[in-house]
Amino acid sequence: MPFKFWVLAILCSAGPDLDVGLHSYGVSYDGLWGHRGLTHSLFFAASLAFIVVTWLFRTDFRFLSRAWWSFFAFFFLLTASHGFIDAFTDGGLGIAFFSPFEQSRYFMPWTPIPVPDFGLANLFTRYGLEVLVAELLYVWLPVGITAFVVHVVRRPRRTA
Repeated sequence: MPFKFWVLAILCSAGPDLDVGLHSYGVSYDGLWGHRGLTHSLFFAASLAFIVVTWLFRTDFRFLSRAWWSFFAFFFLLTASHGFIDAFTDGGLGIAFFSPFEQSRYFMPWTPIPVPDFGLANLFTRYGLEVLVAELLYVWLPVGITAFVVHVVRRPRRTA
């Protein structure tokens, strides 16, 4: 994949948290643009995926072609996974999955990941270590296993 693909993958996966800084501009936490509001919704994930694929890959393949839909699905799932994973955390007001159409916020039935305290200094505390271990166990380990399995399955077979 081209370099822009990987850069955009990173940006789309972290993009929903752009709403964190809006509180300092007077946006209320529970508002449409509040943390874990619109930017964590499925609508936002679909909109961002549409913009990324249609605009930034416009010279790579035709609009609505099979490749276009594959890239759209990838960037949609990547962006939506951010809110999905956040719904497994134990704090805040929940995730507005259906914003802007419906403002209710949701958690998963099981919330094993503690909400991290913002700030680098908080990372080096006992609680910061608990958050790090939980994220490694419940996020990065499954991602790593999935990536390994995909790599093994997609690896070309050697013929003798």
